Amino acid sequence: MNNMNKTLLTSVAIFSFMITIASAQEVVYNTTDAGTLLSTSDIDTMPKAELNPLNLPEAAEIISPKIESEEQDVYFSANEMQNDQRLSTITALGDVNIVRDGLTVKADKIVYNQKDDIVTAVGNVALLNEDGTIVFSDYVVLSDKMQAGEMENIKIIMKDKSQVAASKVKKYANDNKTMYNAVYSPCDVCTGKNPLWQLKARKIRHNAEEKNIYYNDAFLEVKGVPVFYTPFLSHPDPTVKRRSGFLIPNLASSSYLGAAIQPRYFWNISDQEDLFLDPIFSTDKGIIFSGKYNKYMYRGELSAEGSFMRDEDKDETRGNIFATGRYEVNDYWVADMDINYASDRNYLKDLSLDKQDDAWLTSSLKMQGFDNRNYASIEGYYYQLMSYDMKEYDEPVILPLLNYENISNVGPYGAYNKTNLNFASIYREEETNTQRFSMINSWVLPYTSPYGEKYRMIASVKSDLYYVDNYINPDKEEFSGGVARIFPQLGLEWKLPFIRATETSRQILEPTIVAVAAPNSSNKTDKIPNEDSQDFELDDSNVLDIDRYAGYDRNDTGSRISYGFNWNSYGDTFGRTSAFLAQSYYFEKNESINDTSSSEQGEDTTHFSDYVGRIYANPTDYFDLNYRFRLDKEDFDLTYSELGTSIGPSILNAYISYIYLQDNQSSSLIENSERKELYTSISSRLTKDWRIRIYNRHDLTDGGGSLEYGGDLIYEDECTQLFFYMQKDNSSDPEYDGDFEFGVNFILKTLGGMTK
Repeated sequence: MNNMNKTLLTSVAIFSFMITIASAQEVVYNTTDAGTLLSTSDIDTMPKAELNPLNLPEAAEIISPKIESEEQDVYFSANEMQNDQRLSTITALGDVNIVRDGLTVKADKIVYNQKDDIVTAVGNVALLNEDGTIVFSDYVVLSDKMQAGEMENIKIIMKDKSQVAASKVKKYANDNKTMYNAVYSPCDVCTGKNPLWQLKARKIRHNAEEKNIYYNDAFLEVKGVPVFYTPFLSHPDPTVKRRSGFLIPNLASSSYLGAAIQPRYFWNISDQEDLFLDPIFSTDKGIIFSGKYNKYMYRGELSAEGSFMRDEDKDETRGNIFATGRYEVNDYWVADMDINYASDRNYLKDLSLDKQDDAWLTSSLKMQGFDNRNYASIEGYYYQLMSYDMKEYDEPVILPLLNYENISNVGPYGAYNKTNLNFASIYREEETNTQRFSMINSWVLPYTSPYGEKYRMIASVKSDLYYVDNYINPDKEEFSGGVARIFPQLGLEWKLPFIRATETSRQILEPTIVAVAAPNSSNKTDKIPNEDSQDFELDDSNVLDIDRYAGYDRNDTGSRISYGFNWNSYGDTFGRTSAFLAQSYYFEKNESINDTSSSEQGEDTTHFSDYVGRIYANPTDYFDLNYRFRLDKEDFDLTYSELGTSIGPSILNAYISYIYLQDNQSSSLIENSERKELYTSISSRLTKDWRIRIYNRHDLTDGGGSLEYGGDLIYEDECTQLFFYMQKDNSSDPEYDGDFEFGVNFILKTLGGMTK
């Protein structure tokens, strides 16, 4: 009986090798006479029995209670025990259960041959691992001091519902394993039907020492039809987290490259460092060299990717580099790097690379410090213009850019002081160069009255020192030299929310008034260039701010009163709806931030700004609308309009986006022209797994047309993603001919695939 006890204690270990094989997420499996995959309903047929610890009477009768202290607790139960002393066998019958260290073994019958040291499990054998993996078998034989064994007709359901089946499995004393006639699929399996795809192999070998898995005669089948065959395949086992090797190559086709193939190789330099090489071999442009490098450190990380090529048609070398890095110097200081560079404006579009739609590529270096109520940073920036629609500028270098901010402790009445220091040096080769030092000292007092009124008072003084070189002012006069200015400002904000609640809805109406007192003129635009406050547009996001400029170069001059309201409705039946409307009144003409562009065009200005607002409506899941606008103060004509709306359920959904910008002399767009652009897309979920989308982006101005159009067809289920796409880019850039691209991407769950 003591030998039986030791056998039962060690028998569980042999079953764990099946869990190791079942955990292989990238296996390839085989052909003839393979086992049958389980349907989901088969899980319910597992034997069910209550488990009893060893100290219960039932267990004490068949197992010696003397267990080594270093061994794990074992729980055992069975309906009947038989001891044949003549044959030296012990037999457990009926709902046999063994539990040890999170692994449960169930069988109808277990026979232990003491003489030959063989354990045999027969009938409805099931292994349940604590990670959710379940192994089924009809027949299990364990031998060689439980270090070797065989299983027949196994079926495995893994934690992610993937399934493995094999006609026979062997485990050897050196922990190597072999599976015969194996099949694997992560797809749902229905009785009597083939899954969408499955992998089969005549033989699978696991070399435990090398940590490799080898396949012989491997097939990929789609709906039972073989579509790919390889006589030999190998990959690391699931215990290997990283290893060098080739990945599935990508295929592509475009107007610029022609047909192209992109092999991919992963080089595991170390546990903290890797290199990914993915050159492109194209029919029209030859070889494009490409790669990505990653390094992970205890206090930071570094990532860099790039590509380069020789374009014989343009007789030039082209390329790009994107690099990011972060390093925690200590508990207070963090260093960041973000480098983005392309050799020319159209390179990223030609190769369909990341950031191809960005108007600017911004590179930066930062050192930031955080300590209680203090923040400091040392930064440097470089900008590269990428959009043809933007005015050409001499690309600036900002180095250094210094920031410091301190917020004092809150006083007895809730008031606090805030100090901002900023220094910037902006350098260009041929245009304006600027050095600026700014200091803002402000005093802030928030207050909430007993009646729910919310007040906020801000008193601030902004001091600036400039040295400017080669500045051409709006009067076309050149200025170089130093200049100083002081700008005080006093602001008071008042809000009073009104709430109306019912059983099914809640409405909040919040009127707001902002009063600001400031000098009428303190910008000195004839001597100070505008570097960081260009392209300002009065809109719903800033109309009620006390200081509406985001940068330092322009002060929000003039005294004014701004007023508006924000209304929100929340309901159980009609979802959420909100509306916002606001306007400003200026005490002096020609000081309005709203009318700066108008005055530059020689138009009269008034005391009132335009009306700005927004409307948001999401009454149901089938309708979502967000509309922002600006109305002329005189005739209510739209001067700015932006609409985005989604209509319809997933079976047929339409998305519409529209933007309109009036002519603006200060705009950074070329020719200062108005902009009218419409984006439309229609998508439909044809079935549970199939969906389709078509889209078009259109320029509605005179002489405009389609800017971009395309579509995609997607199939996606629990184990497969198939993506067909087509797109045509009709750029107005005369240096860019436009690009037509078509491709097919597919991903097989747990195996990977080809991506764009």
